[in-house]
Amino acid sequence: MADDERQISRLWRVNRTIHELVKDRGFLVADNEIDMSLDQFKQDFASSGSVDKAKLNFYTHLTTNPEDKILVYYAEDANVGIKAMRNFINTLELQNISRGILIWSDKMTAAARKVIDAMRQQFRLEDFEEAYLLVNITHHHLVPEHYVMSAEEKRELLQRYRLKDSQLPRIQINDPVARYFGLQRGQVVKITRPSETSGRYCSYRICI
Repeated sequence: MADDERQISRLWRVNRTIHELVKDRGFLVADNEIDMSLDQFKQDFASSGSVDKAKLNFYTHLTTNPEDKILVYYAEDANVGIKAMRNFINTLELQNISRGILIWSDKMTAAARKVIDAMRQQFRLEDFEEAYLLVNITHHHLVPEHYVMSAEEKRELLQRYRLKDSQLPRIQINDPVARYFGLQRGQVVKITRPSETSGRYCSYRICI
């Protein structure tokens, strides 16, 4: 397979997973974006023989709140530095969007990471390497079902069992599943696993 064909297939898989990720966070995503065939992907995004990453950028909003938007932005440069971060931030500002996901292919410089840290008070920023998105980790048979609880659901859980945050089992903020769902510190996930005796059982973890 030629390098361009390999890259097209790679980005087709990345594009599918990032749409699944955004949808699983409660944002509006059409099914045809997830179910897009490789041939359709080539037609829409790689008509010249290589992928136009600018065409892959998209934004959408929460299904429950059209004002809460998120931008998915593909860095065109293999190595993400200050220039790429500036373009990313400028796009967020132009679209008046406070959440952003940057997808990069090879590496991100220390200077670029400092930009993310510096802008966290103004924007909710995340970044994913393309390799991380080649497969959807939540589809793996060893990963149980995760459900991100609302603040009200968390409050009811703590009241029901008379617990404090510190008494809940923990999940690290950089855990792969926590990153997939974009968990913030203090949020709780409900984890449902199969059980031979009761059919299934639930546990809860707080993000730290």
